[in-house]
Amino acid sequence: MGGSSKVIIETALLSREEKIRACQIAAEAGASYVKTSTGNALSGATVEDIRLMRQTVGDRCGVKASGGITTLEQTLAFIEAGATRVASRVAVDILEALK
Repeated sequence: MGGSSKVIIETALLSREEKIRACQIAAEAGASYVKTSTGNALSGATVEDIRLMRQTVGDRCGVKASGGITTLEQTLAFIEAGATRVASRVAVDILEALK
């Protein structure tokens, strides 16, 4: 995959083994980063999923947490778990909380 590409892995719908394999395939294909959710599933990112995705892809690509992230505390937990990007519909509110 040339340039900047993301692979969305709808983690809420997959088993642990499926998440690992999807991350492996994305990283091997040269994805810039893997993302947890489209935002259309019943649930979004979890700290456990971010940790698993980071562990699986290592430093081969970034990891983006997405879906249901609404607080600064959640954002920081995802970053600590290995997310290099965090998506939120209330990003402005989260950034305001830093002040």
